Amino acid sequence: MSAMTRTSMAALVVALAFLFLLEGAATAGTAVGEPVRRLRQARSLLRRLNKAPLASIEMRPSYHTGSLYNDSNNAAPHPITQTWHQNGKCPENTVPIRRNKEEDVLRASSVRKYGKKSPGSIPIANLISSVGDPDTPNVLRGHQHAVAHAQGADKYYGTRAGFNLWQPKIDRANDFSLTQLWITNGSYSGNDLNTIEVGWQVFPYLYNDSNTRLFIYWTRDAYKKTGCYNLLCSGFIQTSNQIAIGGSLSPVSIYGASQYYIDIFVWKDPKGGNWWLQVGGYDLGYWPSSIFSNLADGASSVQWGGEVFSPDAGQTSTPMGSGHFPEEGFGKASHIKNINVVDSSNSLRMPSGVDLQNKQRNCYNVQNGTNNDWGTYIYYGGPGKNPNCP
Repeated sequence: MSAMTRTSMAALVVALAFLFLLEGAATAGTAVGEPVRRLRQARSLLRRLNKAPLASIEMRPSYHTGSLYNDSNNAAPHPITQTWHQNGKCPENTVPIRRNKEEDVLRASSVRKYGKKSPGSIPIANLISSVGDPDTPNVLRGHQHAVAHAQGADKYYGTRAGFNLWQPKIDRANDFSLTQLWITNGSYSGNDLNTIEVGWQVFPYLYNDSNTRLFIYWTRDAYKKTGCYNLLCSGFIQTSNQIAIGGSLSPVSIYGASQYYIDIFVWKDPKGGNWWLQVGGYDLGYWPSSIFSNLADGASSVQWGGEVFSPDAGQTSTPMGSGHFPEEGFGKASHIKNINVVDSSNSLRMPSGVDLQNKQRNCYNVQNGTNNDWGTYIYYGGPGKNPNCP
């Protein structure tokens, strides 16, 4: 073999090796490109979420709606605390913000969907009025509810109630169990459903633990693009340094023993038009009227109750509330008491009546009543899967 031939062969080998390396690099790039892209997106989102707090313009509501009842009826029998209180309180002119981590974001199906409800599987907001809607079965797939719906008015401007606190044990990794209020206006069919939602939930997929946590949510387009849980997007403006939204709540109720509550009050400020949130007697902040369309003028529906979600096939054993049916009564079944609505004169009053809604009564149920101590109240909940709810 001549020197020239050997040189040509060597060049060919080098060229082939180079092409092989390029192909391998391209293949490796394809294999690792998606995780790297998601990580970059997650870090970009976290930089926005975990930024330094900004001072808000409106620091307190211009008007506090009066109550039909003494505050002692709505107050918790023992102080409600959050875990972070063990380390002190936030300084004046600052607010507590739950720190979001990379692993929290990466648990979501996509970075874009982190902290958002899925448009294809929407929890209730207009559940009662949606019963005849042909889209309702798809909208509510995977969600089970036991709720009460206010009657007697065309418009509402807020609600207040005392919510019994529990810590239901989640059966499946992606399930959640919650108790909340819904203030809504608009519809699914028009993609203009506006909601304000507040309550407590156990949601390991979102928080990476099984603690009972205070949560909020909002949307103005039927959960399509706008809104989020807690402070995971722009919208709600927090003004209080006392309570962390998304933070753990303690203590929780014990079956047959001590019962604990959290008082939640949402109302539309008649002067500024903003929707204010009060929890445990603290004004936490507000949803600016400008982020809404239909709720800018008031609500058409107010609801209270429990919800369990499971994306997996078959009935879940995730409990709602205490995990016991309403018939068991106080100390055993979860309840919401002192249910009031804010009317057009900005006064708190009992609703004229309530409709009850629950599709699977052998899984989760709801009952209502009225007395002098609790005003309007509901008992709700259940164990989920059981011999009568296969």
